Amino acid sequence: MTPPTITPPRRNRRLGLIALVGVGLALGVTLILSALSDNTQFFYNPADVMAKGFVPQSETFRIGGLVAEGSIARTGITTTFNVEDFERPMPTPIKVTHNGQLPNLFREGQGVVVSGRMIGETEFYAEEVLAKHDENYQPKIDYQDEIAS
Repeated sequence: MTPPTITPPRRNRRLGLIALVGVGLALGVTLILSALSDNTQFFYNPADVMAKGFVPQSETFRIGGLVAEGSIARTGITTTFNVEDFERPMPTPIKVTHNGQLPNLFREGQGVVVSGRMIGETEFYAEEVLAKHDENYQPKIDYQDEIAS
């Protein structure tokens, strides 16, 4: 008959503590990831939004595209413009309505990302408008020697 093996109580406590810390860490990571996934917004291409069967992940989402030439109309603080896809043809552009101030880089033919919700088949109400610029953007710098002359 073999004598039963006795494990030291210290070892049991240490294993229990490691298991408890591991469970707490896993729970914390799960909570952080679920909170982040609720707050992330990806932007869709306008052609994808206009495709049949499009269903966004949430009621508010972002659309990234180009401001169509000749489509900007302003009435007081309300601005309407059309957004087209960068790469793919669309049967009809998305008409965007925005109340408020627009970024300085906003203009026709410029890339924009609009955040808001659809209010019709082809209409989008933007709560936020972000204008994009190309990689070659450089602000005008006034050098001291140019100012003096």
